[in-house]
Amino acid sequence: MESQYGKPGNSYFLLRHFFVKRPTISCWPEKVPIPLTKEGREGVKQLAKKLKEEKIDLIFSSDLLRTKETAQIIAKELGLEVNLDERLRELNLGVYNGRKLEEFYRDFPKPEERFSKAPKNGENWSDCQKRMLDFIKEVDRKYQGKKVLIVGHGDPLWLLEGALKGLNEKELLEEKSENYIKMGEFRKIDLKIEL
Repeated sequence: MESQYGKPGNSYFLLRHFFVKRPTISCWPEKVPIPLTKEGREGVKQLAKKLKEEKIDLIFSSDLLRTKETAQIIAKELGLEVNLDERLRELNLGVYNGRKLEEFYRDFPKPEERFSKAPKNGENWSDCQKRMLDFIKEVDRKYQGKKVLIVGHGDPLWLLEGALKGLNEKELLEEKSENYIKMGEFRKIDLKIEL
């Protein structure tokens, strides 16, 4: 694959962090650090063994505990370093950080409005998608011909994948209901747009 910069393009893989017990919203700052469960750590170890076949060159991860733990287990198995990047963090839900998810859903009941409306001191889906795209464009400019693993969170990865497929807001919402990335799920991205 050739990128717009006239060099071999990178291959991108997404991985949502493995299993956690999530009693509250935990974005940034990490008021309630959420570690992987024992089952989650075992799942990452199993996946890491399979990932050797992919010959991953670079690992980028959110710096929140659950993603960092996931990325570090994989990096150890593959003999790689983890590059932490705050742009890969969970959706910033502002004043809801540390509170129950039900409170956010009660106050923001219409998913289609979450593209433009943000909680106080937080971000909306469009803001999150922009920072995820800024991240991947920077990686694409800096590296060539690499296999890049991105370890992140549900909504940011869904928004990134949707943008790279060229989906509009309506199509993104359909994708969320039909093909949302699950905890511990590994996917290769098929780019439909130029970075």
